[in-house]
Amino acid sequence: MKAFSYERAIDPAMAAARAASLTDAMFVAGGTNLLDLMKHQIHTPAHLIDVNGLGLDQIEATPQGGLRIGALVRNTALAADPRIMRDYPVLTRALVAGASGQLRNKATTAGNLLQRTRCTYFYDTAMPCNKRVPGSGCAALADGAVSRQLGIVGVSQSCIATHPSDMAVAMRLLDATVETVGPDGTTRTIPIEDLHLLPGDTPQHETALHPGEIITAVTLPAPVGGTQSYQKMRDRASYAFALVSVGLIRQADGSGRVALGGVAPKPWRSADADARLQDGPDAVIDTLLRDASTRPDNAFKVTLAKRMLAAMLEE
Repeated sequence: MKAFSYERAIDPAMAAARAASLTDAMFVAGGTNLLDLMKHQIHTPAHLIDVNGLGLDQIEATPQGGLRIGALVRNTALAADPRIMRDYPVLTRALVAGASGQLRNKATTAGNLLQRTRCTYFYDTAMPCNKRVPGSGCAALADGAVSRQLGIVGVSQSCIATHPSDMAVAMRLLDATVETVGPDGTTRTIPIEDLHLLPGDTPQHETALHPGEIITAVTLPAPVGGTQSYQKMRDRASYAFALVSVGLIRQADGSGRVALGGVAPKPWRSADADARLQDGPDAVIDTLLRDASTRPDNAFKVTLAKRMLAAMLEE
C-alpha cells in the first residue's frame, strides 16, 4: 500500500471543497471497496478524507411521503428499517442479496452506489483496462478473454464491465434521487437513472458527479405499492456478484416495473419494457435487451433473464 495522508471531515461542503483543492484526494466511509482497491494499487490516493463524522446516518420521512436516506446509513440498518421493509421491500431484498453480513455492517448507502466494477481485468493491474489507464485497451474484449460475468447491453468497444450494486437496481426500480453538495456549497438533485454513465469512449468517467462533489442523501418517493421482489442468480450461493439480477414491482392490474442488474454498466430499466409487462417475460426482456451485444460465454444472460422474470411473475 502506498503512503497517504488522512483527515476527518466535519461538514459536507467543507469536505467537498477540501477534496477539490487537493491532488488525488478521495473520500472514505465504510471502505469496503476503496481499501481493496488501494491494496491492489488500482487507487493510490495521496490523501483520504474520512466522512464518517458528517452525521449523514439517519432515515427521515419526507413531506412528499417518501424517505430520505442519509449517505452514511449502513446497508444493514437500511435493510432492517421497518419502513423500508414495509413500503420498499424490494430494497431490503436487494441489500440482503449483496455481500456478507459483516460487509453490510460497514458499507454505506453512498458507497454502495459508487462502488467500482468487479471486472477481473479491472482488478488485474498486469492487464490493459481503459477504466484504470484510459487508452490502454480492454482485456475483456481480447480473443480468448473470459466475459461470463460481464455486460451485454449499454457497453462499448472500450469497456464491457458491469456495475456490481444490487442496491442500485432496487433504487432504480423505485425512481430514487441522489442529493449532493459541491465544493462551492451548491446542492443538486440527480435522478438515479442519470447518476451512472455508460462507458462510450470514456469508461474512466463512471458517474455524473463533479470533482469533489459528495453524495449527502438518497431520497425515495412515496411508496408505489404492488408486489415487490428481487432475485439474483450467481455462480455460488453467497458472497458473489450477479450474473443476472431482476427487480420487479407488479401491480394488481398487471402493470409494473422491471430492472436488471449484472448485464450493464448501470442498473438497466426502460419505460418501453415496463409497458410490456402484461405481454409476458419474453416481451419485457426482448425490449430491455434489444440492443444487446453478447459474446459466446455471456449470451446465456438473455435466456437467464427471461426465465428468472417468468418464474418471478408466476410466483
